[in-house]
Amino acid sequence: MDLKEIQNLIKFVSNSGVAEVKLEMDNVKITIRTTVEGSTPEITYVQTPAVAPALPQPATQIPVSTPAAPATPAAPAAPAADDTSKYITVKSPIIGTFYRKPAPDKPMFVEVGSTIAKGDVLCVIEAMKLFNEIESEVAGKIVKILVDDSSPVEFDQPLFLVDPS
Repeated sequence: MDLKEIQNLIKFVSNSGVAEVKLEMDNVKITIRTTVEGSTPEITYVQTPAVAPALPQPATQIPVSTPAAPATPAAPAAPAADDTSKYITVKSPIIGTFYRKPAPDKPMFVEVGSTIAKGDVLCVIEAMKLFNEIESEVAGKIVKILVDDSSPVEFDQPLFLVDPS
């Protein structure tokens, strides 16, 4: 389905007066909802089979962020390898968007150097409009934050390095 067909469908739904239209074709699901007559319709696109092939695409981003890690310990290569082995890596339990603060006007959950206890909230990950608080499973000190704020993360992607000592 191309953009022109979708635009025509939106116009048709807006003019018809129906509250909701769902359309499924091959690998595309489209839901168009109108709330008040004359208002702009709300459109939801879901491509179910395309999601599985699209997942390896962000997995390609993981190696992009992996070279960033070796670039930092370029000068002290051997000590950095020893240092990272004593740290505990906090990984993402879900796929979603990583946020370091609970709201745009609120302070960050943790910073580098913050001391954390078991159960402290480290970040939130938004998945399907749900904000999931990621709690620490260890006590220690945040050594490094491996993901930028508002970045997409994959399942099991490293988020933080924690020094448990």
